[in-house]
Amino acid sequence: MEIDRIALYNDVSLLCSATTTQKYSTSFSLGTKLFSKDIQEAIYSIYGFVRVADEIVDSFHSYNKEKLLTDFKNQTYEAISEGISTNPILQSYQIAVNRYNIDRDLIDAFLKSMEMDLNPKLYSRDEIGEYIYGSAEVVGLMCLKVFCRGNQEEFDKLCLPAKKLGAAFQKINFLRDIRDDYNNLGRVYFPGVDFNNFTQKQKAEIEQDIQADFDDAYVGIKQLNRDSQLGVYVAYKYYTSLFKKIKKVSPNELLSKRYRISNFKKIALLARCWVVYKLRMV
Repeated sequence: MEIDRIALYNDVSLLCSATTTQKYSTSFSLGTKLFSKDIQEAIYSIYGFVRVADEIVDSFHSYNKEKLLTDFKNQTYEAISEGISTNPILQSYQIAVNRYNIDRDLIDAFLKSMEMDLNPKLYSRDEIGEYIYGSAEVVGLMCLKVFCRGNQEEFDKLCLPAKKLGAAFQKINFLRDIRDDYNNLGRVYFPGVDFNNFTQKQKAEIEQDIQADFDDAYVGIKQLNRDSQLGVYVAYKYYTSLFKKIKKVSPNELLSKRYRISNFKKIALLARCWVVYKLRMV
């Protein structure tokens, strides 16, 4: 029996995206395993694409990051247009984009936010809104495209909650990564905040904003289809658990240490989420 070489290459490409997800984020990987198979594959592909772009601007300091990102951007659009790429990450991503009709403007916005991160920056209020939309909210919308499987009415209904969930996740990442972003990358994602004099009042205001995003996002999670709901709910609970942990510490403690949820607690959280899901209490 002759081997379908394209199918084999697609499998290898997907495996590359899945491995990227598993190596970079155990929590995201755990949640992704709870989706139905077709959704799981597409979410791995989206994460792989997002992670590589993020690594270019955050980690490749000894190289010409601007050129690398420009090349990656051009290769992305070519892969989507041609339906093929010799880059396995982009091959699996273009399959997801073309299969689920992920809009070009979402990809444009994401890559623009990556370009904004190329240089040290103090973000203004207008800039941070654009940055969060491109770096986080559109990722939520890409995933929602997959969850809705082409149902535009359902997508439109859940669009705002998906954006709010992405924004909440990103803002918690900002809080968690303050030390590295500020000291090593020269980035300040909270307009008007001086991290040399970060106050409890400022921290509380940021937390109130995040809580409002979570409240709006949960409304949408409750309306998701069952084949995608559990995975999203697990991610939501993981981030709300991390959020609770961050809220308990002082601004100075947050600036001196990167907080995380232990693997043991992640497994316990997963078990609780499974029970809640099975009882239809989401």
